[in-house]
Amino acid sequence: MADGPSGIGGALADVIGAFDRSFTTWPFFDERHRRFARELGAWVLRHVVVVGHTEASVDSAARAYVRALAEGGWLAPAVAGETAEDAVLDVRSLCLARETLAAADGLADFAFAMQGLGSGPISLFGTPAQRRAYLPAVRAGRKIAAFALSEAAAGSDVAAIATMARREGDGFVLDGEKTWISNAGIADFYVVFARTGEAPGARGLSAFLVDAGQPGCTVTQRLPVIAPHPLGTVRFTSCRVGPDALIGQPGEGFKIAMATLDVFRATVGAAALGFARRALAEAVVHARSRVVFGKPLADQPVIQAKLADMATGVDAAALLVYRAAWTKDSAKGRISREAAMAKLFATETAQGVIDEAVQIFGGHGVVSGNVVERLYREIRALRIYEGASEIQRLIIAGQVLAGAAPPAP
Repeated sequence: MADGPSGIGGALADVIGAFDRSFTTWPFFDERHRRFARELGAWVLRHVVVVGHTEASVDSAARAYVRALAEGGWLAPAVAGETAEDAVLDVRSLCLARETLAAADGLADFAFAMQGLGSGPISLFGTPAQRRAYLPAVRAGRKIAAFALSEAAAGSDVAAIATMARREGDGFVLDGEKTWISNAGIADFYVVFARTGEAPGARGLSAFLVDAGQPGCTVTQRLPVIAPHPLGTVRFTSCRVGPDALIGQPGEGFKIAMATLDVFRATVGAAALGFARRALAEAVVHARSRVVFGKPLADQPVIQAKLADMATGVDAAALLVYRAAWTKDSAKGRISREAAMAKLFATETAQGVIDEAVQIFGGHGVVSGNVVERLYREIRALRIYEGASEIQRLIIAGQVLAGAAPPAP
């Protein structure tokens, strides 16, 4: 977060003014959701100004966003309260927040989302003492959270996790390496998934709280990516934690990870929706003002066709995202099918919408610093993290086949 222009493209206020907000009248939302979206949108216009993040500046910018979001009270939807009664997260609010923040700046969305995902296992499964020790500090921006699940050979295949947690005395000792960890290097604590061996594969995993300053916990590498974000590798070498570091019961790590992702997976689709909505609005503003062959681009039938397809994709993605969020909030159970559909369709569609926006901008669309060029880099990772598109297709197919009638003899 910094002072300065928002880059080549429409001014943020003008572009956000071009957003179609009629979706908030859909029956998925209550009046509190509509009020939340309006108020956060107004806050974004006052507090989010993007000048372009670099690997050198991204850590300080991410920390600044966490502080600003906390001061504005915007982390409350992402982080549960201290009591078990406050453990329920409103997924519609999470999605509205991610869509709104992503439309302004991907790093603002990242800062919000990681406070939620990183503390999600505590919100959903933490003991009263764990909740008191961590959640108020995360919500207030005093602690930055991280979710340490992925390994070099265990990304989508969680059952392949090799990091070990062996019992020693009344505690555990962790050994292994996690990579592709968001907030690595700036996090105050990590929720680490490690093998405790209660059963083979996914059933032998447990979840642990590890403070960043714990002896044996080291960030060994930072990973530069096309859209700068705090990302890196964390090694655990004879890292000792007490019995109070265990989240849930031994062997429940896979359940905890999947339940957390079940809440936040649809919100990845919401972030993609924010990117797509921003790209569409930028394209509309540009098409209206850019004159080609004596008339605005917006009067060219080929451009109108592109805008029509882009708008249709945005609305279809929004329907799937907010259906998943409403279903989670209403049914309270697992929404693997709905969340997978929302993430798959929204991220893949956003990639296409942003690509068309770059095309509409022409040569300006590939100039570094252009808003649509930044969106083009930002969207790519969303088709991979928290379950790649291919994994979402497997989840959906599995759900469809499980519910299908057996073939006739």
